[in-house]
Amino acid sequence: MRKDVTDKTIIFSLSDNSDESVKAILTTVYNALAQKGYNPINQLVGYILSEDPTYITTHNNARSLISKIDRDDLLEILLKNYLGI
Repeated sequence: MRKDVTDKTIIFSLSDNSDESVKAILTTVYNALAQKGYNPINQLVGYILSEDPTYITTHNNARSLISKIDRDDLLEILLKNYLGI
């Protein structure tokens, strides 16, 4: 009998991005988007939801920088900071 994988807890293995390095990258990306006239929050949300790099401008190397952050790491850090934990 085959076991359903949905009945197991999945543990994510997150990379070694520190909160401070992620914050520095997000700040740089936010500023690059704003400088190019985009709404940085909308663009970052679009990127996080889709992981489509075209949401992020290449200005100031922002697209390359954001690609260094694993999306799972980014979401974990954002949630922890939002919740204050």
